[in-house]
Amino acid sequence: MVKTGSKPLTLAEFLELPETKPASEYINGNIIQKPMPKGRHSRLQGKLCSTINQVAEETKIAYAFPELRCSFGGRSIIPDIAIFQWERIPFTPEGDVPDNFDLAPDWTIEILSPDQRPNKVLGNIIHCLEHGCHLGWFIDPDDLSILFLQPQQQPSLAQKNELLPVYPQLDLELTVSQVFGWLKMK
Repeated sequence: MVKTGSKPLTLAEFLELPETKPASEYINGNIIQKPMPKGRHSRLQGKLCSTINQVAEETKIAYAFPELRCSFGGRSIIPDIAIFQWERIPFTPEGDVPDNFDLAPDWTIEILSPDQRPNKVLGNIIHCLEHGCHLGWFIDPDDLSILFLQPQQQPSLAQKNELLPVYPQLDLELTVSQVFGWLKMK
């Protein structure tokens, strides 16, 4: 859903609005509500966050945040998973996780939902890459593929038993089959 008013809102004005459920993003002057996550989306999101954090959190290499609002470069987006290098997390002076992240993630993961438009989702990944992100995954549960994007490189499509690129410092190997295998819970 796209909401527009008679006078376009600025990013600062958008950030002052109350949060919506499902959440809304601010893209190119428009407010776009994300679709409500469904089963496959939630399962993949949960397993990916858990798997990444299992190898990244204790060693303080990185952290994977689900549904974290990131506002930078004139947009306010909510990647399905935003992974930040530990030293780039803008901790408060007390060492707490802050509420506001005004920077691009180092690795962004988007899981296509049935009600989403692929180009809108890919546009957010590209926006992240243009603002310092090192890696983007675009997961399509319908065709069991993962498109990965990196700065200054052609996108690559991974399928079946192909190994996926991850953040370099992580001791983590994942294949496309492993990721989609998480959908089988019975």
